[in-house]
Amino acid sequence: MLGTPPHPQAAPVNRPVLVIGNKNYSSWSLRPWLLLRHFGVDFEEIRLLLDTPGFAAEVLRHSPTGKVPALHDGEVAVWDSLAICEYANERWLDGRGWPADLRQRALARAAAAEMHSGFTALRTQLPMNSRRRPDGYRWDAAAQHDIDRVQALWRQLRRDHGTGGDFLFGRFGIVDAMFAPVAVRFDGYGVAVDDTAAAYLQALFALPAMREWRQAAAQESEHVAATDALCRPL
Repeated sequence: MLGTPPHPQAAPVNRPVLVIGNKNYSSWSLRPWLLLRHFGVDFEEIRLLLDTPGFAAEVLRHSPTGKVPALHDGEVAVWDSLAICEYANERWLDGRGWPADLRQRALARAAAAEMHSGFTALRTQLPMNSRRRPDGYRWDAAAQHDIDRVQALWRQLRRDHGTGGDFLFGRFGIVDAMFAPVAVRFDGYGVAVDDTAAAYLQALFALPAMREWRQAAAQESEHVAATDALCRPL
């Protein structure tokens, strides 16, 4: 009597690969990493050390721009944090990365794009350093203008669209991932925030994925000298 044919072996599924920089410093890397981890996407992580002799040669194996982050999903390669988030939203999240409502989705995209392309003084004068603690360092009026604009935007979005959750449009999404490095900056530099911003920061820092990132950043031993030296007390 013939036996039952064996079940065919399933072909191994290759996980997507996300190439990032040091968790302590790489604000751009945090954004797609946080989104993928929060939504439970299974991915392999490659961490490249910033500001090291081998970084430039190594990163070009993964990213045509020579910058992190970069995502590889089979034959698909995506660089730039917002582009990776958009790809992940279509590939794995079934659109959950953006609000379902058309108007809200447009506003969320506008806010994410503003973060992606703006706030130059804030980025320059308050670079991300997750291990940093307030020490009296202060920034100029241009950076304060950026800080004020961020908080005004958060107030608007939370007031008009934030029902149903603790994030800018209620539930966590791409726009929140884009602002996550700002939360780290505000915390590390002791930025004075209003009640809306304080509650929003608390919600971001309570995310299990955010806690995981910051715990890993705290355990890193590497230092990027330029970033550490830039923001010392005046």
